[in-house]
Amino acid sequence: MQLKKYTDYALRVLIFTGTKPDGELSSIKEISAVFNISSHHLGKIVFELNKMGLLETIRGRNGGIRLAKPPEEINVGLLVRRLESDLNLLECFDKGTNHCVITPACTLKHALNKALHAFFSVLDEYTIKDLIRNEQELRELMGI
Repeated sequence: MQLKKYTDYALRVLIFTGTKPDGELSSIKEISAVFNISSHHLGKIVFELNKMGLLETIRGRNGGIRLAKPPEEINVGLLVRRLESDLNLLECFDKGTNHCVITPACTLKHALNKALHAFFSVLDEYTIKDLIRNEQELRELMGI
C-alpha cells in the first residue's frame, strides 16, 4: 500500500507548521523550498487543509499559514482516511468494478481488509504532536 503524494505533502505541511514556535506564520513558498515541492501543488493542499479546519490562513502582506488547532488535536489516522479517497487495495474491494472469478471463495480480501484496519488502528494512536516530539531536530533539518 502506498499513500498518495497529496497525503504525504499534507502531513509535511502540518509537521512544518507544527514546529513553528508560538503560532508563528509559515508560507507556502518557505515550505516549497524546504521540501522541494511545487508551490502550486502546496497551494491546493493548504486550501484543502484550511477547509478541513486544520490550517488557518492569513491573507495580506504579512500573511501566512499556521495550525488552526493544537497539534495534539490533529489525529493522523483520521487525516489519512479523509485524504485517501481510494482504499481499495484489490479489485474485489470495489463491488462495482470487481470481475475476479474467485471472489466468493477468496480469503485474501479478508486478510488485506484486516491488515488495512490494523494500519489505521496504529495511525489512530498518533497526532501531529507525536510526529513533532523531536521538534528541535526537525527545525534544524528544515532550516527553521
